Amino acid sequence: MVGARHGGRFYPHFSGVLRSHNFYPVPPMTYSDGIAAVAFGLGRAVVDGGKCLTFCPRYPRNLVQFSSVEDILANSQSEFWALEIDHRHHQDPAADLREARFRLQAAEEDGTLHNVASTYSADNHAVYDGLSRPGTRVVTFAPILKHGVFPLPLILERLARAGETAFGRPVEIEFAVNLPEDGHGTAEFGFLQIRPLVLSREGEELRMEDVNPDRLLCQSSQVLGNGRISELRDAVVVDFHRFERARSQEVADDVAHLNAKLSEAGVPYLLIGVGRWGSNDPWLGIPVEWDEISGARVIVEAGFRDLRVTPSQGSHFFQNLTAFQVGYFTVNPDAGEGFVDWEWLAAQPAVEERGCVRRLQFEQPLVVVMNGRKSRGMVFKPEER
Repeated sequence: MVGARHGGRFYPHFSGVLRSHNFYPVPPMTYSDGIAAVAFGLGRAVVDGGKCLTFCPRYPRNLVQFSSVEDILANSQSEFWALEIDHRHHQDPAADLREARFRLQAAEEDGTLHNVASTYSADNHAVYDGLSRPGTRVVTFAPILKHGVFPLPLILERLARAGETAFGRPVEIEFAVNLPEDGHGTAEFGFLQIRPLVLSREGEELRMEDVNPDRLLCQSSQVLGNGRISELRDAVVVDFHRFERARSQEVADDVAHLNAKLSEAGVPYLLIGVGRWGSNDPWLGIPVEWDEISGARVIVEAGFRDLRVTPSQGSHFFQNLTAFQVGYFTVNPDAGEGFVDWEWLAAQPAVEERGCVRRLQFEQPLVVVMNGRKSRGMVFKPEER
């Protein structure tokens, strides 16, 4: 266990997980650049899907989830995990240890927060590096990623390459770091565990060129995600031929209604729409919030007749795609970036229909195959096994 005792708590300054391959790269990042997730305190926040910071070691300042002040406030940690030491066992501090969550104020009192935090000033709606100002503390890792108080990106990049060389394949590494309290001691990087990164070979074995397009509901050369999904028997589809941009808010409401119904029943589904999902401009897509499409296991964005759609990589949207490992297809037929078989979809009977939003249900599952290395993917029609 890497960490230090701070009063009645024991924890490292931060913990994290590094994956040497990234299936959700945002330019200029690439698949092989890797991705790290870090959190102040113990690593439970990372492994349990809590709030943490993700960054590419090669581009440590390119933080999609912190694109604006609002994004920083929404996505940064407000609490941390530590081992709580029961002071009743003075002779044996390890006799009663349990993980517990604490507010950031406790870390500031411990003197451990300054190396990873920034301050939000409500007076001018801005976030400033460090803790010298009064205001709300937010965990941004700016002192490390921007100012280099600890060479974390360099260490992680070298470890990723060394791990891949040793294993002969992508790797996943767990680590924890202790920083000197006074700034003059020695920092400690705890290399806790390394293991092969589990990859599905489905996307590599099945090439698009070998598949008859008639078998496919959708194909794209701009895909985020990796592996095979074969449990989808439901689809929520915004009809390309009937969608009107002037009524995009109504469409968003209808999609949210079906998402709530399917989510309550625990049914994952394929979501296909026109324009950007979650667009702030209703003329460029469908202005849903994430919780209004949160049940989707795979999401498809298709371009308009007169407008090429660019991927919805706004920070809140992108953060949820990566956190929940949602497959994400961007389709622009006119640009040679795949297709959606809209005619086949229109010919399928709907179990529920609200305006141009249709819920389809199939006896046989839709099969989705994604190749994260090549950013390519296919959705097979259910009658083709």
